[in-house]
Amino acid sequence: MHPRSAQQLAELSAEAMLSGDPASTRLGMVVEEVRPGFARLRMTVVAYMINSHNICHGGYVFTLADSAFAFACNTYNRVTVASGATIDFLAPVYLDDELTAEASEQALGGRTGVYDVVVTNQRGKNVAVFRGRSHRLQGSLFDESGKS
Repeated sequence: MHPRSAQQLAELSAEAMLSGDPASTRLGMVVEEVRPGFARLRMTVVAYMINSHNICHGGYVFTLADSAFAFACNTYNRVTVASGATIDFLAPVYLDDELTAEASEQALGGRTGVYDVVVTNQRGKNVAVFRGRSHRLQGSLFDESGKS
């Protein structure tokens, strides 16, 4: 078996993640792009995500950003989890808004990493910025040997 490219590894890692992620798929998130240390996810704001202020509950925006972060930091086929995250909400999000979260690796060393996520709406307006810290655990998302 020939070695996989970094891009192939990122794509296979995303497939493995998505197949075991009912939280993201149930919310309608779509993985638009992955590459080593990067992921872009999209989600449409639907009625059950709206709060009493008639805007999207911040938890859903956080979840989208957190999912993009998770896909980005797992692009190396190494089981990686969040060790912490923060978010700043910059603008309200409304019903039917199409949100895009782009997660980019800022630093990776040893078992830890730092990732920034920018969430935009369909007009390209930044609605939130998120910073996640990752921690690598033992194991991989899928068997790279090609054995079943």
